[in-house]
Amino acid sequence: MGPGNGVEIVAPVKGRQAEILTPEALDFVVRLQREFNGTRESLLSRRAERQTEFEAGAMPDFLPETKNVRDDEWKVAPVPDDLAERKVEITGPTDRKMVINALNSGASTFMADFEDANSPTWENVINGHVNLIDAIERTIEFTSSEGKDYALGPDVATLLVRPRGWHLVEKHVLVEGRPVAASLFDFGLYFWHNAHRLLDKGSGPYFYLPKLENHLEARLWNDVFNFAQDDAGIERGSIRATVLVETILAAFEMDEILFELKDHSSGLNAGRWDYIFSAIKKFRNRPEFVLPDRSKVTMTVPFMRAYTELLVKTCHRRGAHAMGGMAAFIPSRKKPEINEKAIAEVREDKIREAKAGFDGTWVAHPDLVGVAREEFEGVLGDRPNQLGRLRDDVSVVADDLLDVPSTPGDVTESGLRSNVNVGIQYI
Repeated sequence: MGPGNGVEIVAPVKGRQAEILTPEALDFVVRLQREFNGTRESLLSRRAERQTEFEAGAMPDFLPETKNVRDDEWKVAPVPDDLAERKVEITGPTDRKMVINALNSGASTFMADFEDANSPTWENVINGHVNLIDAIERTIEFTSSEGKDYALGPDVATLLVRPRGWHLVEKHVLVEGRPVAASLFDFGLYFWHNAHRLLDKGSGPYFYLPKLENHLEARLWNDVFNFAQDDAGIERGSIRATVLVETILAAFEMDEILFELKDHSSGLNAGRWDYIFSAIKKFRNRPEFVLPDRSKVTMTVPFMRAYTELLVKTCHRRGAHAMGGMAAFIPSRKKPEINEKAIAEVREDKIREAKAGFDGTWVAHPDLVGVAREEFEGVLGDRPNQLGRLRDDVSVVADDLLDVPSTPGDVTESGLRSNVNVGIQYI
C-alpha cells in the first residue's frame, strides 16, 4: 500500500486485513506517532543513559523528587464492574483458536497478547486484530484441520489487550519514512476499531502495559490515553490499564506509576520472569549479582519476596488490584505423570500468592484455570478481591529490592545447559 497522509505499508494486505488497515484507522495511528514518538524516543535514550550510570557504579533508589507522591494519601479511580473480580487471568496470543479457548476457559479475564506470547509477523499482528473484533462481536469461529469446530460459549472472560512495549517498532508501517512505534500501532488499531463497540456492550478498552521502567513512561501512556479518548469523543477514564512491573527500576516507582495513570489504572502485575531478567541486565557487570540456577530463583528468595510484598502493599494502599505472576507450566494431556508434579507446584505458587494478598493471578493454559481459581477462592471466598488487605506489616527499603546477592543456590553446568537449551528452543 503506497504512501498516504505520510503513511506507507511495506507489506501485502490480504483479505480481511483491509478491514483493519482502513484510511481512518491509519490516520489515527499517524497522529499518535506524530504527537508522541518524540517523547518515546527521548525516554528510550534515558534508558540507555541509566544503563551507563549503573555500569559506572550507580544503583537505583526511591526518587527524592517524588517523595510527596509516595507520602500523600490518594487513590486510583474505582475499576469498572467487569474488572472488579480478576482471580484468574489467562494469557495467550491472538490466533483464532486461542482467543476462543481463552474466552471460554472460565477465567475472569483474557489478556490477548501482541507482545511476548506473539511472534510479531505481519500476518499475526493484523490477523490478530481481525480475530479480536470478531470476538467482541461474538462472531468468531474456527474449524481445525481435524474438522473440530470452535465457537464462543454463553459466558466469556473480560477482554484485555497487551500492545508491544515502547522499545519496539512495527517495521511494516512507515510514517514519514520511519517505522511506527509498535506500541502506538497496536494500541491505535485496537482502540480505533473497538473502543465504541466495547463501551456499547458495557465493557471498555482495557489494556496491559509491558516493560515500563519508570513513571515518565507511564505518564506518556496516560497522555496517549487522553489524546485517544478526546479524539474518539468518549469520557476520559474509559480506558483502563494494568502495568506489568517487570523491570527492577519500575519496582522503585510503583506509587508514581499508579499516580500517573490514576484515572486509567486497573492495578499492577508482578511480571516475575522479565523482572529477574531485568536484574541480570541492569547489573550485568557486577559479579555479586550473578544468580544461581534459574530453578533456584523462586518467588520466596529475598529480592523477589520484597518486590512482590511491596507491590501488594502499594496497590492496596492506592485502591488498585495487585495481580500475581505467570504460572509458566503448559500441561500436556499425554504426560499425566509430569502434569501431576507440575500442577502441584502451580497450586503451591497460587496458594502463596493468595495468602500474600494478591487479588488474582496469571495462567497460560485453560487446564490451569480451575487450579488457580480453587486456590484463590479458598482464600478470598466470595469476595471479588482483597483490596482491603493493606499489608501494613510490610516494610521494604531499597536494599531489600536490590538484595540479589543473597539468593541461595549454585551455578551449575546443568543449569547453564538448561538456559542455553531454552534459548535455542525459543528461536
